[in-house]
Amino acid sequence: MIKKIIIRKKSSFMLLKALGLFIILIFLVFPASNVFAAHNKVPMDPIGNTLDPNSPFAPIYLPQNAPEGRNIVGPSAWTHAYGSPDHNAAFNVSLLSPSWIIDGVRWDFPEARAWPLSNRNPFGAHTNGIKESLAVQTQFLGNSLGVSMVKGVVYAESDDMFVYAVNAQTGKLIWRVSPVGNNLMGNPLVIGNRVYVSAGSVGFNFDNVMRFIKDPASAGRGVDISFNGIYCLNRKNGQLLWYFSTKGDAMPTPAYAYGSLFISTGNGNIYRINAKTGKKEWVTHVGGIANMSSPAIWHHIVYVSMSVISGIYALNTLNGKVLWKGNIPGASNTGMGDVSPAVAKRVVIMDAVANPKKINGKTTLETIVRAFKAKTGKVLWTNNMGRGPKIPAFKGGVPMIHDNIVYVGSPVTSDYEAINLYTGHVEWTWHMPNPGPAGSGRGAPTYYHNALYISSGPDIYAINPNNGHQIGSYHVGGRFGIVNPTIVGGTIYLGNTWDWINAVPVKDVNPNFNLKKIYQ
Repeated sequence: MIKKIIIRKKSSFMLLKALGLFIILIFLVFPASNVFAAHNKVPMDPIGNTLDPNSPFAPIYLPQNAPEGRNIVGPSAWTHAYGSPDHNAAFNVSLLSPSWIIDGVRWDFPEARAWPLSNRNPFGAHTNGIKESLAVQTQFLGNSLGVSMVKGVVYAESDDMFVYAVNAQTGKLIWRVSPVGNNLMGNPLVIGNRVYVSAGSVGFNFDNVMRFIKDPASAGRGVDISFNGIYCLNRKNGQLLWYFSTKGDAMPTPAYAYGSLFISTGNGNIYRINAKTGKKEWVTHVGGIANMSSPAIWHHIVYVSMSVISGIYALNTLNGKVLWKGNIPGASNTGMGDVSPAVAKRVVIMDAVANPKKINGKTTLETIVRAFKAKTGKVLWTNNMGRGPKIPAFKGGVPMIHDNIVYVGSPVTSDYEAINLYTGHVEWTWHMPNPGPAGSGRGAPTYYHNALYISSGPDIYAINPNNGHQIGSYHVGGRFGIVNPTIVGGTIYLGNTWDWINAVPVKDVNPNFNLKKIYQ
């Protein structure tokens, strides 16, 4: 009997020893870069989940699809929403670059909840109507903003709760992760070996609705709705490195400068966060709600805009002190929080829908554009783009500055204007051909080699920047919300509200475009 017990103990010991060796072997064969979910400090599908081994929320990492060698081309970093503080997401490449980046590529990458690009109407149109469903699809299903392109990889955040890294040449997935169960409405920042994304939704719970009715200043968008904040990922494989939680939504895209991230939130706070560690460096409460207004940084000043308690704020990046506050007369409730300020050449540009007025029983709004001196906040000029019907969600147009001209859209009139940066003189106005029931003109245009590119509705347009005449167009399908064309070499990259990432050769939109001839 004693001998049998000894044999059993010995067998058990040998079994445990073998099991330990097997576990060590697994980690040798599958390094941490491929099996990283267990190291994340957020709720995530466990490794080797035997109950659901093919969980749709499990991280995917396909290193064989990453670019190599000369195909690692394009911008070296992405520091702001829309690519830069002036919002012009255009990037040249060398003629010695691979032919694909010069000639342009075409592909369509379906994200997790892709709605067919050929469907003219959004999901839910039969229930909520087309007009409202267009906004809901932008807020809860697909890409709200455009994409980032860094070193041959396209990065996208989607309201489907995933972050994507896709090969810019082939359109093949490199990695996909869902760091948190919340909407991801920003434009990924890419700095060094890290990707930064922001989480937050447009939602209010009942308690906050009641607070808003009694005292709008006390309410916060996204509070107690889900898990808001900034999530830092490994650029190579999407592994979560750290996250910074915020009480209010973090719908805006952070801005990066001086080794830090700057973000505004739905409960009126503005933060500076150490980009390496995720530690808070300062916080300033200004009140209001950030909505989709992303910060811009210029000469140690960070500019942010808020709704409800409307205003544009200039803060010292070193200590968070408010240097000045500006406003737009008559700005409507969400107006200033829907638009990201653009800054260049000592001027800050901001716009908002304003001055609601009933005409024939229906609410109408105006789009007001205003220029401020970047250092002092002194108003340089104010321009009224006209009045039109009230439209759903994200009612302003994101401005872009190139040379001495501001290019900006107005969704209430579905117009784009070119305005002199210093005088406010309107150089020309272009009306969108097919604005749709929700209006068009939200996304920032992109200036690239003497042409202006605008993504709106299901189409991309090329416009002569000197006179506003249309040069060409290309039908993609789906819909572009607050999306700017990201142009690198000969390709336009876009995020689509129908939950796709699209790549289109520039020459398909502009028949006059030839990068090789431009460089001659």
